[in-house]
Amino acid sequence: MSSDLIARNRLRSRLDAAVRAHPDPLQAPLMVVDLDAFDANAADLVRRAGGTPIRVASKSLRVPALLERALARDGFSGVLSYSLREALWLVEHGVSDDVVMGYPSVDAGALARLTGSPSAAGAITLMVDSTDHLDAIDAARSSRVVPVRIAIDIDAGLKLAGAHVGPKRSPLHATDAVLSLARAVVERDGFNLVGVMTYEGQVAGVPDAVPTQRAKSAVVRRLKSASIEQLLQRRHEIARGLASLAELEFWNAGGSGSVESSAADPEVTEVAAGSGLLVPGLFDHYRSFTPRPAAFFGVPVVRRPGAGMVTVAGGGFIASGPAGADRVPIPWAPPGLALTGLEGAGEVQTPLTGHPADTLAIGDLVWFRHAKSGELFEHTNTAHLLEGSAIIASVPTYRGTGNSF
Repeated sequence: MSSDLIARNRLRSRLDAAVRAHPDPLQAPLMVVDLDAFDANAADLVRRAGGTPIRVASKSLRVPALLERALARDGFSGVLSYSLREALWLVEHGVSDDVVMGYPSVDAGALARLTGSPSAAGAITLMVDSTDHLDAIDAARSSRVVPVRIAIDIDAGLKLAGAHVGPKRSPLHATDAVLSLARAVVERDGFNLVGVMTYEGQVAGVPDAVPTQRAKSAVVRRLKSASIEQLLQRRHEIARGLASLAELEFWNAGGSGSVESSAADPEVTEVAAGSGLLVPGLFDHYRSFTPRPAAFFGVPVVRRPGAGMVTVAGGGFIASGPAGADRVPIPWAPPGLALTGLEGAGEVQTPLTGHPADTLAIGDLVWFRHAKSGELFEHTNTAHLLEGSAIIASVPTYRGTGNSF
């Protein structure tokens, strides 16, 4: 038996033992985070960053207790948020006093709250890539007495033979365009330019060692290398121009899949990471790190339609992004189970086939992994924290705190 199969069977034993030993009946679907794997992943991210601080990407966790656990470790500092209301909540509840928005916000109500609170405005940095975003902030506030911290999102895509490779985020690619917006920020009352972001998603978010896609992976690696080289030059050029306009507090870059290369850039002062803490299915095949899956959900067997087949309750937690086979949850433990082509992962039931099916009884749990990090916890109020073979705590997700960011 391969080491992977052994590890998955051991994981199943730990998870099942923890559920059986819990003093209260646990409601399925059971969302569990393996803290042993989480902590090992956190330590590995710090090692890979080589002394560059890691800002935790909250979108990839969405559980306050896990954010706090990561931030308590040396090497992690601050939060990269995806929603302004979320950022306000994190500050107001003492999770972090240093939150950078990863995306622009035009939420007038949240902007009014931010600009009306000196403490919140001092702790939260808004992201912009257009003067339209500055206009939205000004339209939401009653005065400019409270200065707003601003970071500029710079496109970090690869320009290659006239094509753009990378996330479609900021329109700011040319140095002149970046500097033009920077001048607009520093010349406008009520704004402080404190940072920039260059997220190279084509490096950080694309697997490059997929065993079944060797030719494609080789192409991906070449594109990553070209992107890293181009970004080194672009960041340096932009940094020289920005130095005459503002003294920046931070230059944020990267993600879990590009920690080493992003941290190696002398212009970068911090890297972002989140998915690398939980390692969802889409992060299984990277050359840069060894995956240690840390987040799972368990659903019970409720039917046995025939030989070699069981049906579990629910399980259809599909990841965002382009619809495809890589966005569906992965039956993980016991190993050897597979989704069916006709039904896939369903909202109320999911049929599974494979040799382990005949060993499963009604009520047994099947454990899955989600394709993307963080999104799993939008489907539950509670995350159960596993240590060894025991659930040591059950903590609220964002949804469990009454929030839907």
